[in-house]
Amino acid sequence: MYLFSLIRKRTAWFAVLWLFLAAGQAFAAELRVVSSGGLAEAYRRLAPEFERRTGHTLIAGWGPSMGDTVDAIPNRLKRGESIDVVIMVGSALDGLIKEGKIAPGSAALLARSNIGVAVKAGARKPDISTVTSLKDALINARSIAYSDSASGVYLSTVLFPKLGIADAIKTKSRMIPAEPVARVVARGDAEIGFQQISELLPVAGIDVVGPLPPEVQHVTLFSVGIVAGTKEPEAANALIQFLLSPEAASVMRETGLEPSGNAR
Repeated sequence: MYLFSLIRKRTAWFAVLWLFLAAGQAFAAELRVVSSGGLAEAYRRLAPEFERRTGHTLIAGWGPSMGDTVDAIPNRLKRGESIDVVIMVGSALDGLIKEGKIAPGSAALLARSNIGVAVKAGARKPDISTVTSLKDALINARSIAYSDSASGVYLSTVLFPKLGIADAIKTKSRMIPAEPVARVVARGDAEIGFQQISELLPVAGIDVVGPLPPEVQHVTLFSVGIVAGTKEPEAANALIQFLLSPEAASVMRETGLEPSGNAR
């Protein structure tokens, strides 16, 4: 009788364990997340820990926040790609909210980012400490590259005209679509490159000269939002809460960003 009782107890215990594991599998979700380059390095570092803690699986995609490339986040949503969460420039996300492509009330500011300057590793670093020296560096550079996203739009439409050098550097400067500017600089295709510092730092083969002078710096806000119609709203919200956590803030600082401090 004791043996049969022990067998029944163990059978019951294994049944409870199986139900627990099955329930865990049922609640585990696959989240498709598309991030722009500004938060890419921070996201790559944080994703494994989120998966470990929650059991959810993150499927990453990458694309600019704006522009005409196929991978640009607005274009992906326009053609109906299956995406649950987007991480992108805040102003571009605002546009998607107005279009009804982002779930109401789901957007949150994650971090602020400054524009930086890079040269090929080992090359002479130009003086960019003042607006005047930055202007001289641009005039004297043989070639200039900048991104097709928020930082590049600011440079080409605001900063270069403001400095009065737009025409002077027109033939030697170019906007780079669908590729990190740092890679262009690293292989020697541009003498000087501009992009978010958080996008420059992870790329080998370059030296980061520093940020733009404060008087002409342009701070880009990066935000996160849940795509309207997602089938995994709870898991998507859990990811946002994690990205707003103090732990995530620490990683963002390490990757060249200023976290928003909007912890939930």
